[in-house]
Amino acid sequence: MIPLRDTSRSETYPLINNIIIGINVLVFLIQPPFGRGFHEFMYTYGLVPARYSVPEIAAYFTVGQQVLPFLTFMFLHGGLLHLVGNVWFLYIFGDNVEDHLGHFRYLFFYLLCGWASGCAHLALNWHAKIPTIGASGAIAGVMGAYWILYPKARVLTLVPIFFLPYFVEIPAFLFLGIWLLFQFLSAAGPAAQMGGIAWWAHIGGFIFGIVFLKLFQLVPELGADKRVRGLTRKRRSPRLHMVRPVSLGDDPDLHGVIVVSGREASSGARKLVNIMHGRDRRTFSVRIPPGVSGGSKLRLRGLGRHMPDGTRGDLYLQVEIRD
Repeated sequence: MIPLRDTSRSETYPLINNIIIGINVLVFLIQPPFGRGFHEFMYTYGLVPARYSVPEIAAYFTVGQQVLPFLTFMFLHGGLLHLVGNVWFLYIFGDNVEDHLGHFRYLFFYLLCGWASGCAHLALNWHAKIPTIGASGAIAGVMGAYWILYPKARVLTLVPIFFLPYFVEIPAFLFLGIWLLFQFLSAAGPAAQMGGIAWWAHIGGFIFGIVFLKLFQLVPELGADKRVRGLTRKRRSPRLHMVRPVSLGDDPDLHGVIVVSGREASSGARKLVNIMHGRDRRTFSVRIPPGVSGGSKLRLRGLGRHMPDGTRGDLYLQVEIRD
């Protein structure tokens, strides 16, 4: 299952989330290419349990060199697919968690989740000599927080069935629950010994994400966070809107809601609208006229229900203005 987007709209631009994504990409570009230098780099800056459990190996490293990997391991990746998969999940789920916690609390939350996931892997693989790398543990913490904060959100998901793409909206609690179940099954099954994937780091990160979220919610938002939040508040609604219109009895017309910002209502905008009604899935462009008021309706001719006599109703989108 590949998440494409979620339905929860964040009110601020994900400043810290985007910076974290940028750092991961930058580190991937500057790390040595595959070969001897690559492996030495990963063993130096990745998290290798044997470096802490085997005295003969630990003796080769200074205290600083032993502490540094607890931070650096979460910014390293073993390949392009590893990087893309991680940053894509972070892009989908991180903006909402940052919006809830605030920018600076989110930064500490992310790093703490990554550190805790590394400790979980260390504790359960105490003598392993394979370096653990990747942002997936920290991202799992973000996903755990999202699971608690936005359980009723829906995730537009690509599910390949016999090489054919199938798009379906899955409730966030179900999507993330399936993901967590897969991690448990992989950690307990034959996959645990294959591929060098730190399954328990994922599980630990997810669980610690829930715990840390509860703790961070007890910490008041910083004054600096409030000031930055004012600067990063979004002035526009998302480009793509998913609308689930409803019909009234045998009425051929469909009725839905489209959300725009006050700025867009004043100056006008153009949006992509994805209509989901039964098995009907359509995406089209909608023009928001300048000066539109809240509660007014946009009439889209011929986009309503198909009737038995061959006619088709209209689609009415009620404009909701939200800042």
